[in-house]
Amino acid sequence: MNVFIATTPEDRAACFAVREAVFMGEQGVSEAEEWDGLDGTCTHFLAGDATTPAGCARLLPKGDVAKVQRVAVMPSYRGSGLGRQIMLAILDHARDAGFTQVILDSQTHAVPFYERLGFTAHGPEFDDAGIPHRSMRLSLT
Repeated sequence: MNVFIATTPEDRAACFAVREAVFMGEQGVSEAEEWDGLDGTCTHFLAGDATTPAGCARLLPKGDVAKVQRVAVMPSYRGSGLGRQIMLAILDHARDAGFTQVILDSQTHAVPFYERLGFTAHGPEFDDAGIPHRSMRLSLT
């Protein structure tokens, strides 16, 4: 699987299709919550091969901090290491772009996944779209 920045309308549509399937279809996130109006200011990452989108994520710049959002892997690719591959591509991009810190809000079941990448959880658990989350951060300096 390749992970790359989704620059074409077709690649971004593939990212949106993965998000719709995972977040809206599987997890019951509402359309209003998923399509939050921030996609135009984010860098989108797509994982897949020539014919099949398998995962995606987006990176929202906030000054010298980058916020990872909407990390999703299609069910048939879970457990394959694809999520890690997506995150490593994002972290490499964030370092190259000069960000000093990466933050994210993890669904609580995924906290150990992000901890293995070096992220640290902080603050209390909170609800986002009806799903429990924890805030996490990783220093890039």
